Amino acid sequence: MTHTNEESAVHLLAIDDDPQSLRLLDDALSQEGLEILTTTDPLRGLELVARVHPQIVLLDLKMPQISGLELLERVLAADPATDVILMTAYQSIETAVAAIQRGACDYLTKPLSLERLRQMVGKLMAEARERQRALLLDRQLIEAFQFEGIIGRSPLMLEIFARIRRVAPYFRTVLLTGATGTGKELAARALHRRSPVASGPFAVCNCSAVVETLFESELFGHVKGSFTGATQDKVGLFEYAQGGTLFLDEIGEMPLAMQAKLLRVLQSQEIQRVGSPAVHKVNVRMIAATNRDLLAMAAEKQFRDDLYYRLSMVEISLPPLADRKEDLPLLERYFVERFAAQYQKPIRGLTRRAQAALARYGWPGNVRELENVLGNACMMVEGNTVDVQDLPPGLRASASPETMGTEPFLRLDELERRHALQVLKRVEGNKARAAEILGVSRGTLYRLLAESGPQRRASPALPVVLEKK
Repeated sequence: MTHTNEESAVHLLAIDDDPQSLRLLDDALSQEGLEILTTTDPLRGLELVARVHPQIVLLDLKMPQISGLELLERVLAADPATDVILMTAYQSIETAVAAIQRGACDYLTKPLSLERLRQMVGKLMAEARERQRALLLDRQLIEAFQFEGIIGRSPLMLEIFARIRRVAPYFRTVLLTGATGTGKELAARALHRRSPVASGPFAVCNCSAVVETLFESELFGHVKGSFTGATQDKVGLFEYAQGGTLFLDEIGEMPLAMQAKLLRVLQSQEIQRVGSPAVHKVNVRMIAATNRDLLAMAAEKQFRDDLYYRLSMVEISLPPLADRKEDLPLLERYFVERFAAQYQKPIRGLTRRAQAALARYGWPGNVRELENVLGNACMMVEGNTVDVQDLPPGLRASASPETMGTEPFLRLDELERRHALQVLKRVEGNKARAAEILGVSRGTLYRLLAESGPQRRASPALPVVLEKK
């Protein structure tokens, strides 16, 4: 049965080979504002998971066609973002714990408590709707907080955007500093697009990639026959960028002799091609970028101090991603949507576990590293959601079994049950070892695992009892 609700409804799929159990579940949850689907056929259930992408799946652990654990793995393989609740008899607690280790979010013991069921599903519904709102908000925020192709809403980035707006109309030279991958070229392009010469060319020179003997030719050009291999005249980047902007990336790698010639051009706005006495006037705005400390290099005579002071009249420093973690969700959404379109895949986003792993990581390679990680994950992912296993090994280590989130306040018995589950996970299901760590008997451990909160001790008139398997 299906109950249609609001446009962004939360879908719940119940899979159980007992039709009576499904009817009872349907009746119990019919007033919860869900869109409910039920099936007695596990294979049909997998089809619904792939087609409908239900946020919540209620799964009976014992069915004749396929084991509950195998079905759990196939559901999560189809959509890792699904919250799966196992329904099991008391005698199957050990299997239920194994299921949680494989990705189920929780389990219910039979006979089911109607109040406990509603409580658990209600919590997951609230989380699902919050994710839906966050997704919509992220898309709106990407549009609102995208400045000339740069994504950011953190105070640090908003200040960068403001500085670019202030500087762009007037600058002749700008120095961009920041670690590798922080977006210096994007900032340079933003300065160009916001400047009066936006309609002119934007030329790029990566100083670390130019052979020292060819630097002068690359920037100023040369005439035919000026050196071995100069078989024809060549226009340098300064002439090419006439009426526009020249971006010198990694300027800290420029040889000292070339720095002197660059300084002369900045002072005179004139260049000479290699092998030619002719002087050419140039009208070019220049942006330099570096990931090095040029002032320290100047103190050690590795960079000309007069060139540094000329370049740094206007300096904009791009912050590392670790200092602007509040921008991570926007960047994740932006890159996932971009790569999903590029690879023509129906990728909807990242699981909470994957988001938590990305949030815990230090990002030494900054935004570029994040872009590469998500690009590779989107290319390799087989489902429609990027999960922890789709991330590189170094980021997988950042994942935590606690990333699914918990309520801010829990009853003591529920806290005991969850703690017992965590201990069991750590000892790989060894109940004797878990009981020893907890300082309880195995019988008490079983009671802790079977306990479903205060509703288990409520009036016997409240629970809906399903047939125990």
